[in-house]
Amino acid sequence: MQIDKLRDATMDQLFQAILSLETLEECYRFFDDLCTIAELKSLAQRLQVARMLQDGCTYHHIEEETGASTATISRVKRCLLYGSDGYPMVLDRLRQP
Repeated sequence: MQIDKLRDATMDQLFQAILSLETLEECYRFFDDLCTIAELKSLAQRLQVARMLQDGCTYHHIEEETGASTATISRVKRCLLYGSDGYPMVLDRLRQP
C-alpha cells in the first residue's frame, strides 16, 4: 500500500488534528490556515469526481460539471478501483442519514 510510505509522526499528528475537529466551522477555520484556496478546491473537486464516478457519470459529464481534467478523473477512478478504499468509505458515510 502506498499509504505505508506516508506513515510517520508528522502525518499522525496531522490526522490526529483533523480527527480532533468537532464542527464544520472548526474544519473551515483549520483548513483555511492549513491549505491554500486552490488546494482546498482541488481536494473538494476530487471528492466530487469520486462521487460522480460512483454514480456512473461519464468523464465528459464530470468534466463539464466539475471542471476537472481527464487526468484528474482518471486518477480518481484508479483510486476507486485499486486504491485503499478511502473514497468509498467516506462517500458511503456521507450518504447515510
